[in-house]
Amino acid sequence: MRAVWVAGMVAVVAGLGSVTYYASASEVSPASDARAVPVPAIADVIRPPAGSRQIGSFVVASGTQTYTCVVASGATTGAYTGASVPEARLTGRPGRIHHFAGPSWQSERDGSLVTATKTAANARTGTIPELLLQVATHSGSGILSRADYINRLATSGGVAPTSACAAGETVSVPYKAVYVFWDAPAA
Repeated sequence: MRAVWVAGMVAVVAGLGSVTYYASASEVSPASDARAVPVPAIADVIRPPAGSRQIGSFVVASGTQTYTCVVASGATTGAYTGASVPEARLTGRPGRIHHFAGPSWQSERDGSLVTATKTAANARTGTIPELLLQVATHSGSGILSRADYINRLATSGGVAPTSACAAGETVSVPYKAVYVFWDAPAA
């Protein structure tokens, strides 16, 4: 399965080309850098504000969405409903990002950290939705300190199971996606 996913991403990279990253001279990599992650098409409903510039794009190298079983009052079994908690490692030309509860994203290169809230979603059949998130908080200085918006694109997997479950039971479901961080235009 991983080989199929990698082959698919190679085809996407070949078809779309690499993503521009506004790096310092010491961070510039050759154009053939295999870590470059292409930005998939973005649905209008989740497009960042006009004039936004890409800071960097990252692919989920490994990731899960964890759901907790909720049992309604008086019921004997429950369902995996509500928000999930992400745990993912993202990789791209600008380095690695750890994505975790909050939702939060932290650069493993420079320690910069952001949290964000969902502003729009693009539903996709059989997978978690694509999203536009607006950054709510910044911490530290580095690549993420300039981020104002985040897209989650080209999602696959991560959907909550539909099976019955016991209260408090958790399940982690693997997922893949491309995350794009944006710097909004000055007002």
